[in-house]
Amino acid sequence: MAEFSNDFLNKIFNHDLEDVAIICGNKYTYYDLKNEVNKKILELKNYNNIVGILGDFSFDNISLFLACIELKKIIVPFVNKEELNVKINEVGLDVLFDKGNFIKYKVEKNHTLLKLLLKENQSGLVLFSSGSTGKPKAIVHSLDQLLNCIKFVNKNNIFILLFLFDHVAGIDVLVKGLSSHSTLVIPKNKNAEEILSLISEFKVNIMPVSPTMLKLIMFSDYNRYDLSSLEVIAYGSEKLDNVILNKLKLIFPKVYFKQNFGTSETFSLETRNHKNKEEYFKIINTCYKIINNELFIKSNTQSLGYLNADNSAFDNEGYFATGDLVEVIHENGEEYIKIIGRNKEIINVGGEKVLPQEVEGIILQIPFIQDCLVYSQKNPITGQVVCAKIVLEQGKTLNSLELKKEIRLFCKDKLANYKIPTKIEIVEELEFSDRFKKVRK
Repeated sequence: MAEFSNDFLNKIFNHDLEDVAIICGNKYTYYDLKNEVNKKILELKNYNNIVGILGDFSFDNISLFLACIELKKIIVPFVNKEELNVKINEVGLDVLFDKGNFIKYKVEKNHTLLKLLLKENQSGLVLFSSGSTGKPKAIVHSLDQLLNCIKFVNKNNIFILLFLFDHVAGIDVLVKGLSSHSTLVIPKNKNAEEILSLISEFKVNIMPVSPTMLKLIMFSDYNRYDLSSLEVIAYGSEKLDNVILNKLKLIFPKVYFKQNFGTSETFSLETRNHKNKEEYFKIINTCYKIINNELFIKSNTQSLGYLNADNSAFDNEGYFATGDLVEVIHENGEEYIKIIGRNKEIINVGGEKVLPQEVEGIILQIPFIQDCLVYSQKNPITGQVVCAKIVLEQGKTLNSLELKKEIRLFCKDKLANYKIPTKIEIVEELEFSDRFKKVRK
């Protein structure tokens, strides 16, 4: 007999409850998690519909998340406390869960999409975009719709959960980990040393991760740890350059590298890597089209729209404009795509278009360059010029002028002249966001 009204909850607790569900400081079994969810359900019944959860993934926060699903609440995760008040004023809030305490709010907003979810008795999820290209957008999902698309396979894997609670990839790993009756290992501090230590200690075999975090791991003292348990590294959320990917394959020769793809508006999509060209992948069981090299997607896990922005990113047929620029190849009657850059990151040099990722891919081929970031600066003559921040390999000493000459010499027969950086800055490390993405300024 079902113990929850929600089918997703019944299925995740339909196996051996003594198996470990979450490792976050302590170990928590599925039995512990189920009891805590029931406890949170009783506490939540006293509060209205829009529930904020402050903080990253933890046993407490995950329990509350699942309790909200059972009670058909609308969940708004907040990780960055500094942005809390601004975001609450965008979406509205009835109660905030913060470190075990329920704090009542009364910030009411007349949002049509949220009213629709409540009217149809569906649980909801509001995620904010990163805001890297403007004001963060409040993206509304039907959680019931998302969870109905989950395939339940009892695999008992051990995931390490590196993405944040307010990130689409973090929610994706959470629900897929629980639906496969796996163990989720959650670092308290997401630095390379702690991640490697946890992989070694708990024999993690699946690591969903951003390319930026992968590079931090690659540049760390990884040889100190036993990483032989790793079987799959699933990377996504930004482009991973082939030069870096090939270096990672030397570090993890027995690991299968899988490229994931999804957006905050569409969630993670089912994909399959090309057998020989891993930078290309095939989108499975999802409608898409390509217009002017930009990828448009229409999926079953698509968001309902935005609370604080117009919905012009969705066309009349319901396709979402991802902003990702792609190349396409066809083999054996199948179409594979490769992400080559972002529409909003294109650098315009006197009318000529430059993709930062293309330039980075060439520069990273220079043996003594560890990492780089290509960005634009305004120019009174050409409108914009190409600039680059460079991280040199340890022990390599060059000044900016010497490095600029080396880069120009290396790139002159590989890139058009206007694509070669005119300004070079040597830095100790690149800046990345709290979502472990390059900050392209």
